[in-house]
Amino acid sequence: MKIFKIIYLPVCIVWSLTFLYQAARAQESPMEEDYYKIMKVSSPEGTLLEVGGLAMMPNGNLGVATRRGEVFIVENPTSPMPYFRKFASGLHEILGLVYQDGSWYCAQRGELTKLTDTNQDGVADLYETFYSWPISGHYHEYSFGPKVGKDGSFYVSGNVAFGNQEWWRGESRVPYRGWVIKISPYGTMEPFATGMRSPAGLGIIDSELFYTENQGDYIGSGGLWHLEKGDFTGHPAGLVWTGLENSPLKLTTEEFNAVVDPRKVKDENGRYIKPENVVEEEFITMYMAKEKIPQIKLPAVWLPHGIHGISNSEPLQIPKGHLGPFEGQVLVGDQGQSKIMRVYLEKVNGEYQGASIDFRSGFQSGVLRMVFAPDKSLFVGETNRGWGSAGEANEGLQRLVWNNEIPFEIRTIKAMPDGFEIEFTKEIDLKSAEDLASYNIQSFIYKYHPVYGSPPVNIQDNKISGVKISEDGKKVRIIVDDLRRYYIHKISLDGVREKRQFHSLVHPTAYYTLNNIPSGEKLSLTGVSQYNSIIEQEKSKAEQAKKAQTSTKMISTSQAVTPKTEEVPSMEVINSLLAKNTCTACHNPSKRQVGPSYMDIAKRNYSNEQIVELIYNPKPENWPDYATPMAPMPQVPRAEALKIAAYINSLK
Repeated sequence: MKIFKIIYLPVCIVWSLTFLYQAARAQESPMEEDYYKIMKVSSPEGTLLEVGGLAMMPNGNLGVATRRGEVFIVENPTSPMPYFRKFASGLHEILGLVYQDGSWYCAQRGELTKLTDTNQDGVADLYETFYSWPISGHYHEYSFGPKVGKDGSFYVSGNVAFGNQEWWRGESRVPYRGWVIKISPYGTMEPFATGMRSPAGLGIIDSELFYTENQGDYIGSGGLWHLEKGDFTGHPAGLVWTGLENSPLKLTTEEFNAVVDPRKVKDENGRYIKPENVVEEEFITMYMAKEKIPQIKLPAVWLPHGIHGISNSEPLQIPKGHLGPFEGQVLVGDQGQSKIMRVYLEKVNGEYQGASIDFRSGFQSGVLRMVFAPDKSLFVGETNRGWGSAGEANEGLQRLVWNNEIPFEIRTIKAMPDGFEIEFTKEIDLKSAEDLASYNIQSFIYKYHPVYGSPPVNIQDNKISGVKISEDGKKVRIIVDDLRRYYIHKISLDGVREKRQFHSLVHPTAYYTLNNIPSGEKLSLTGVSQYNSIIEQEKSKAEQAKKAQTSTKMISTSQAVTPKTEEVPSMEVINSLLAKNTCTACHNPSKRQVGPSYMDIAKRNYSNEQIVELIYNPKPENWPDYATPMAPMPQVPRAEALKIAAYINSLK
C-alpha cells in the first residue's frame, strides 16, 4: 500500500510553478516555418535573378522579369528541375510584369513595353512601345507596374528623383514622377493620382487599386493606401504638375506648404540645411493636415517602420483555398527585412482600415514581387538592389509552400465602438482568454514633416476594461478605453493560448490603423470578464506581506540584493532590447545589412553618449556607402539606449 503525502505550498509558489509549466508548454509552440516552408527554385548557373516582375501564364508557366532587363519563361516552375528560357533582353530595369492576350507587358524606366512572340519560336521578336513618359535620367526614377484594372486599363507608378543641393528632398523633375498614371487598352494616358514618393508596389484588391509606400521625407512610415482618381497620398513632389490641363487634382505646392512647413532653411553660407527630427517640438500629423487639405488620402493601414518592414513592396490578395484560413486577405512583401506581412482589411464608414500582422520571414533576399502558382504555392521574387537586406543573397527566386495544417493565429481584427473583436484560427483556452493580463494595447502615430521618417509619437497605453468570449470559443471582444481615431493601435495577445495544446499564437502582435471608430452598441460590463491575474497576484502578495509583518524587511532585503546595472548587460538582455527597439531590422552584429554592423560602428570609437545621440539624431552623411538613411529614434528610452551603446562598444 502506497502512502501519499499531501504538501501544501504557498500561493506564490503555486503561481510560479503554474507559470513555469505554462511557459514550458508555450516554448513548444510551433513557429511560422513549421507551417510555411521556403523552397529554392533552381535556376541556370550564372543567371542573376534580381527579380523585378513575376506573372503566371494560363498554361502554368512562370514569367520572370529582372532588374537587369531580361524576361525569362520558366516551364514546369514547381518541379525540382524547372526549365528557364530567355524570352527577351536589353530592357531597362523592369519592375513589373503582366501577361495579357498572348503578350507580355512590362514597365521600364521610361515606357510601358509590349513583348510578343509573333513567330511562335519561344522568343520575343516584337518589342513595342505601348506608352512612353518623360525621364530626367536620375537614378531613382523607377517605374513600377503595370497592374491591370477591371476595365482593362494599365496602372503604372513612378518614383521621384532626389535633389542636388537638397539631396534629401524628393523631386518630380518631369511629368509624372510621384504619380500613378492610367493607360487605356488603346494606349492613351490619364494622370490618376499623386502624392507618391517610392510606390514600389501596386496591387488590385477586390477589383480596386492599392499601393504600398516607403518611409522617407514626408512619409513617417510605410503603409498600404487605397487609391482613387484625384487622391493625394502625402508626398508633395508631384504637385508641381497639378496645373496641367488633364490633372484630376488642383492642389498646388504653395497651398500644401502653407499647411506643412517645407523647412527650406539656409545656413550662413547660403546652403540649405537638412531638416532633422526635433524631439521637443509642436508638430502636425497627416490626419491633422487633412483637416485643412481634404484631398489628402490617409493610409488604409500603416506598416510600422522597422517592425513590419522598412521597404514595403507588392501587395497581393490571397485567393480562396490558398495558404490556410486567410483567403481574401492581403500579403505585403518587404525588401529590407526580406519578409512578408499579412493585412486584414475592412471598411468602416466607407473607408478602408485594418490590421497588419507578421506572416513569414527568412527569405534569402529582399522580397519585391509575388505570384501564386496553380498548385497554390507562392513564388517570391527577390533583390536587394545593392541597398542591403536580411538574408545571405543579393537576389533569388523562391517558393512558399503551405503544409495544409492550420496554425494558431489571429485570423481577423475588427473595430468595435468600444474596442476590437479578434477572431482566431482555432478555439482558445477559456482561462487565458478571460484574463485581462493576456492583452496589452498601446496607441501611437507619426509626424508629418519633411524629415526622413518619423519616430512613433503621442504614445499611450490603453486600459482594457473587459473581455467577452464568443460561444464558439474562437472570438474575443475586448473593451478598450480611450480609442484614438487615426492612430495605430498595437494589439498584443501574449497570454492567449490555444485550447487543446495550450500553444501560444505564432504571431501574437498586430497593428490596427483606426481611421474610423464604428457606431453601434457598446458592451455592458455586466457579463464580461474583468479578472486580471497580475492585479490579483499583487493583491495576494500585499496581503501575505501584511500578515507576516515582514513588509519592511522584504523591501530592505530586496534593495540590498538588487544588483547594480552592469556596463554591458547579458546577451539575453541585449537581444531583447535590440528586438524591442527594432534595431535588428537594419543591423547585424558582424555583417553589413541595411545599415552598418555593430562591429563597424564600434570601430568609429564613439563614446556611449555619442552613440545614444546618434540613435536619437542619426547622421547618414557619416555612412555614405549606405543608401537607406536611418530614421531618428527618440522613442528609445535613454537607459536602454545606453545599454545598447555599451554593447556596441564592447565589440571593439
